[in-house]
Amino acid sequence: MAVISPSLIRTPALRRRAPGVALILIAGVYSIVPLVSMFSAALAPQGTIPGGLSWPSDPQWHNFLDAWTVANVTTLLKSSVLIVLGVVPLSVLIATMAAYAITVLRIPLGRAFYLLLLLTLTLPYEIVIVPLYQQVNQLGLLDSQLGLILPLVGLNMPFAVFWMRAHFLNAPAELTEAASLDGAGPWRALTRVHLPLATPAVTSLVLLMFLSTWNTFLLALVLVNDPDKRTMAGALQAFQSKYSTDIVLLNAGALLLMAPTILVFLLLQGQFTKALLQGATKG
Repeated sequence: MAVISPSLIRTPALRRRAPGVALILIAGVYSIVPLVSMFSAALAPQGTIPGGLSWPSDPQWHNFLDAWTVANVTTLLKSSVLIVLGVVPLSVLIATMAAYAITVLRIPLGRAFYLLLLLTLTLPYEIVIVPLYQQVNQLGLLDSQLGLILPLVGLNMPFAVFWMRAHFLNAPAELTEAASLDGAGPWRALTRVHLPLATPAVTSLVLLMFLSTWNTFLLALVLVNDPDKRTMAGALQAFQSKYSTDIVLLNAGALLLMAPTILVFLLLQGQFTKALLQGATKG
């Protein structure tokens, strides 16, 4: 009886995986090279124009401390945390309840409401800025963090409801029927049955809402005049003067602004991957 070498068995598998591995490597290089370029530029002497991926002969590590001071990052960090704490929990709570009502409870006109939400996803972001400015101004909330939190919650709703609806759509109907037979009402079925199973979807939505809110720049620039009440992304404006922009400090500041988002993503990436895999296998 002929013995098949293990290397011959592995060869077809390696050939099948090769295109996927190649695409992952290309995507990795495409994502990492800009970060490496920004990091090397952030270590160049201030006032100079960095040249690509060249590593500086005398790295200026204090540039990060200077960028922190120039951009007033401490104040903006507190403001961003306040805005995120106002936007993310409220968006996730409303979106979860709306998706549950539309998908599981099948409320009257729920499908029409959902289609209307989907329609708003097609609108360009810039179109709503002027009407939002007028509404926030009439409410007397201009130049305040609350005046930024409420529009962000509303703008997040279409995607957040879409995301949570995809989860509830794939939830077994037997769960709701079993909870109903046990005497559980809609609220109890949501909190005791569906939400524990929706942990990956909710966690990944929290991550996406956090990234979206943390990186808000244009809306914060329009609705908030006081620079100290904007998001962290607004700190980038501090590196641009009337006549020039300090490229070195701009890169150092951008890396400082990205650090919290990278840290949060690393903490929640397991749940995010699990939610995507659930959607892929059930969808």
